[in-house]
This record gives sequence, structure tokens and C-alpha cells, in this order.
Amino acid sequence: QLQLVESGGGLVQPGGSLRLSCTASEFTLDWYAIGWFRQAPGKEREGVSYINNNGLSTNYADSVKGRFTISRDNAKNTVYLQMNTLKPEDTGVYFCAAKRTYGSKLYLYPEEYDDWGRGTQVTVSS
Repeated sequence: QLQLVESGGGLVQPGGSLRLSCTASEFTLDWYAIGWFRQAPGKEREGVSYINNNGLSTNYADSVKGRFTISRDNAKNTVYLQMNTLKPEDTGVYFCAAKRTYGSKLYLYPEEYDDWGRGTQVTVSS
């Protein structure tokens, strides 16, 4: 089973930036599509951004388009989520998830993912 670890969360003021990382310690992520999801207190988990295995295809939730950028460095076995112009409504626990893929498809729904990290807290507040 793939073990994913998220890092980079923290407390930031509105308008600030954070970069989240998602790494796997024992397996290469080369053949995995990755999704970032978040969950705010009292709310359902929602998809934030997705990237396919080769990094050539990405997708974003409307709420983060133009502010967040997903990328991957397969040589470092890491997927990143650069978050700029953060808003209080971006607050939540951010999870990365992986889907083993034999093609270059994007996966947009949480039920499609097989492995999940434990999450990293992002708090946007003044």
C-alpha cells in the first residue's frame, strides 16, 4: 500500500501563500495520478486539484482556479500544490491521494483514489 505524506501546511494571513508537498516513501509516484482534496470543519471533503501521472494534464476546482497550481517532480517523488492569494475559505485539512494508472488519465472523484495521506492543516486567518 502506498503511504503518502503531506507537508507544508500552517497558519497564513489572507492574501498569503503556502506550498504543500505530497511524497511517497517506498514507491515511485511515476505511475500514479494524484489529487488534492480538502475538508473544512463541518463540511464535506471537496476536490481541489488533480494531476495525471506525467504532469501534462491538470484540473482545478472553480474556487481555486487562477490561485492554486499543481505540479509534480517525479525525480523527487513529490507532487506540489502552490497556493497563492489564500482566502479564509481555503482553511481546512488538505489531503493528497493517489491512483495507480496505466495510462495518462485524470481522476476527479475521491472514490476513484486508492491511497490517502493523513492530511496537513491549512489555516488562513488574520
